[in-house]
Amino acid sequence: MSSPDLPLHWLEPVQRFLEYLRLERGYSKQTLQTYHQQLIKLAKAWAEQTDTAAQGWFALTDKQVQQQLLRFRKAGLSARSLALTASTLRSFYRYAQQMGLTETNPAQYLKLPKASKTLPKQLEIEQLTHLLSFDSTEDILACRDKAMLELFYSSGLRLAELVSINVPDLNLSEAQVRVTGKGNKMRLLPIGTMALRALKAWLAQRPALLNAEQPMAEQQALFLSIERQRISPRQVRERVLHWAKQQGLGQHLHPHMLRHSFASHLLQSSGDLRGVQELLGHANLSTTQVYTHLDFQHLAKVYDNAHPRARKK
Repeated sequence: MSSPDLPLHWLEPVQRFLEYLRLERGYSKQTLQTYHQQLIKLAKAWAEQTDTAAQGWFALTDKQVQQQLLRFRKAGLSARSLALTASTLRSFYRYAQQMGLTETNPAQYLKLPKASKTLPKQLEIEQLTHLLSFDSTEDILACRDKAMLELFYSSGLRLAELVSINVPDLNLSEAQVRVTGKGNKMRLLPIGTMALRALKAWLAQRPALLNAEQPMAEQQALFLSIERQRISPRQVRERVLHWAKQQGLGQHLHPHMLRHSFASHLLQSSGDLRGVQELLGHANLSTTQVYTHLDFQHLAKVYDNAHPRARKK
């Protein structure tokens, strides 16, 4: 991750920040790429302006930072994208304050347009049952994919968590899997009966895709690609789309929808928001609370269909 066309006084602080996040905070490669993209976009914008080109990050004022976000907004950047940019900046300047590089955080009190709240999409239980009903005995990839999809939905995993699982992370006798989430935090998750069955079938076929020439860390990967390497996030997304199309779901399905469905269905059944928070690995309860809206939508449908004074005639 580099941008050689940027002056060093813009580029070096970004590189040090990303190294800190990688080594000290254990951030994932995908998160680091997002932070890099956001900061380089800002650095290029300021490096091209005559009033800020020579200043560098730690001479910028609150006003200059606010003005740049307004320029992005006028150029068509969405409220959600602006919020991501602002969040990245705040984190960068908090790091700089911690390292003694600056005394102020010019991104701390940015004014941003409100992003419209969009509820995470989910599949109904019947849709998930249909999605997972394909024949996994037809070939080794179908067997692997059944195990991946079942584990996604069974344990509410993030995509990055799924691809990073190693065989020793599984405890089949206890029906548990150990995953490493955001901020390098580990948690132990239960594995459902159907997922356990699919995983056992996959582990029986997995040796056929092993590559003895790969480093030991890669040989331990739970899910392997046809190239005999640890499966990548892109490949998982492609396989999820494949099975959605194959099973005739008629919608654009991405892996995170399986996580959303897990959270929503569990909350509908249990009503235990704290428990769902722990299983999802959310640091803040407010992040999990979005699923209470989905739960309310479900209850509202039940009410509309069942209450004698609510039914439409």
